Amino acid sequence: MGLFSKWLKIGKLEDLPKRSCFQHKNKAYAVFKLNEEVFVLDDVCSHEYSRLSEGEVWDHEVYCPKHGSRFDIKTGEVINFPATRPVKTYEVKIDNGEVLLKL
Repeated sequence: MGLFSKWLKIGKLEDLPKRSCFQHKNKAYAVFKLNEEVFVLDDVCSHEYSRLSEGEVWDHEVYCPKHGSRFDIKTGEVINFPATRPVKTYEVKIDNGEVLLKL
């Protein structure tokens, strides 16, 4: 763990929907629950401003609601255009049923 990293509580695993947005300070994070795993990405598409937390989820991909770019929820990698840059992913852990995000 880095000197300045800290873990923020997102919520209980059992209460998380399939997709949601977590806000901390002035930043929005897209939170995706796939089975019993949780993944967190930047909430804004790398192509143009649009909330990924509002996109459709199929398997382990999220579709940007504005232009249809697809991103791998697990890695943040771009799967199809018009986006060409990945979105940042964040480390997540589950501790006693609580989902924690590492910043």
